[in-house]
Amino acid sequence: MERTIKPQDLQLAGKHLIDVRRAADRDASTEQIPGAAWHDPEKLADWAASLPKDKEIVLYCVRGGSVSNGVVDALQAKGLNARFIEGGIEGWKAASGVVAPRT
Repeated sequence: MERTIKPQDLQLAGKHLIDVRRAADRDASTEQIPGAAWHDPEKLADWAASLPKDKEIVLYCVRGGSVSNGVVDALQAKGLNARFIEGGIEGWKAASGVVAPRT
């Protein structure tokens, strides 16, 4: 199962998009990728079971590092089709991806 997706290859339609930035990083930002739901990566055990098993899950953190890797490992271990955006939200923006005001 693939672990990552390049920002320029990501089509948002039909994906379950998750923002897994640490709370402090998310709070310091005013942006998010449109349609993303924030889930605290520190509380993954509380929300992982509620994710759809029949949709591709795409997640991102700030730069696609340890947070995204850890969450993807945990979700794939649960049998979910999960990948993370290479470079995180910063990579997405660098690839001209659209961002929206954080909700």
